[in-house]
Amino acid sequence: MPVTIPSGLQSRRALGEDWARWLDRLPRLTSELLADWGLRPDGDPLHGWCSLVVPVRDADGLTGALKISFDGDEESLHEGLALQHWGGSGAVRLRTADPRRRALLLDWLPGPDLTDAWDVEACEVVGELYTRLHIPALPQLASVTSYVERWLSELEALGLDIPVPRRYVEQALSLGPDLLATDAPPVVVHGDLHYANVMADETGEWRAIDPKPMAGDPHYEPAPMLWNRMEELSGPLAVGSVRDGLRRRFHALVDAGGLDEARARDWVVVRMVLNAGWTVQDAQGAGRRLTGDERDWITRCIAVIKAVQD
Repeated sequence: MPVTIPSGLQSRRALGEDWARWLDRLPRLTSELLADWGLRPDGDPLHGWCSLVVPVRDADGLTGALKISFDGDEESLHEGLALQHWGGSGAVRLRTADPRRRALLLDWLPGPDLTDAWDVEACEVVGELYTRLHIPALPQLASVTSYVERWLSELEALGLDIPVPRRYVEQALSLGPDLLATDAPPVVVHGDLHYANVMADETGEWRAIDPKPMAGDPHYEPAPMLWNRMEELSGPLAVGSVRDGLRRRFHALVDAGGLDEARARDWVVVRMVLNAGWTVQDAQGAGRRLTGDERDWITRCIAVIKAVQD
């Protein structure tokens, strides 16, 4: 019986014909991979933003996860290469890969992830993972520089169309080139390390999943740990202000990860302004005004920028 593609992943058809073509191919592709690798489904399929994950068992009964990624996703192109390079140290172990079909067979991680952990404790876990994941980069990886230079150029082209205080936009445009002009040897940067992308294995050890690997500055990493789970910083159980909560997270990441505080702060500023810029680009590309949710997201971006600098 073919694997059923989750409705949440099917909804990506609205993003364009390339997504629709991949989703049309996906059931057959999944069946082929299961047969080729001697796997059988062992639970309901899961999905990320651009991937299908099928819980499986192999011929020996060992559990695993078959992950198939959208072939148009540039940022996850070398996910298997990075996982192989890490060799299970700080990240999920890769068992088999088929780069042509964008397929990976991974160890099964039963979880939980860090979503329900105390946020400061979670930041300490992630900071410790930085020290294990930031190993010398592979030459095949695209560089942080190659991405950020393009993104900064697009940001500058937006001009005054971005509803962020002009001083923050100018700060990002100034800081970005300075941060990229470094002689430090590049390391493997996960690129999207946040609470839901860290899961416990069967022994309770924390492991990173779903990298968007690049070669570059380790100080690029912290921002996702600040912008995720922000709603709890103003909820009924919040301790102090949103600013206080964000600063606690930031300092826990920097301390546990052995990062330079000023450099990490500057990267947070650049990444949050870029996030706001992409939101504006998305609305412009769709020929519409910003939605309420998009304006709320840009407000969050500004809150993070202010918190790490005040």
